[in-house]
Amino acid sequence: MFKQILVPIDLADVELAKPAIETAVSLVGGSGGKVRLLKPSELPANWDPATDPRLTAWEVVHQLIRVLEAGGESAAAALVAQLGSHAETARELAYRLYTLCERKKRAPEALSYNGLVQSWPEIVRLAGQQPEQVQKTLF
Repeated sequence: MFKQILVPIDLADVELAKPAIETAVSLVGGSGGKVRLLKPSELPANWDPATDPRLTAWEVVHQLIRVLEAGGESAAAALVAQLGSHAETARELAYRLYTLCERKKRAPEALSYNGLVQSWPEIVRLAGQQPEQVQKTLF
């Protein structure tokens, strides 16, 4: 659903900017030193938030969209059950991204973010029915 957006930027600049913005963004090198954000459908299906050393709201939102679009609300609920408090932060970001995309007339992206936000009550309800997740220690 996301269209490919190529942003001309030198890869060295990306490395310099990452610490400044304190976020982990999955980038793919392209031709001519250009990079692009991965579409949710291109994110790894075997992603596990418990083992991700740099769990970001951005990544969580896009993984939730990937899972919701591929497997529906019950699949998204299973992921929400693993995310704990990160899930609510992702919902808030999805709503903000939806608003921005709508303002910028980016309908396909807005549709994905809005789909997550609109499905949220059912996702949370289903997540509450999931077996209790055992929190893994990160140390």
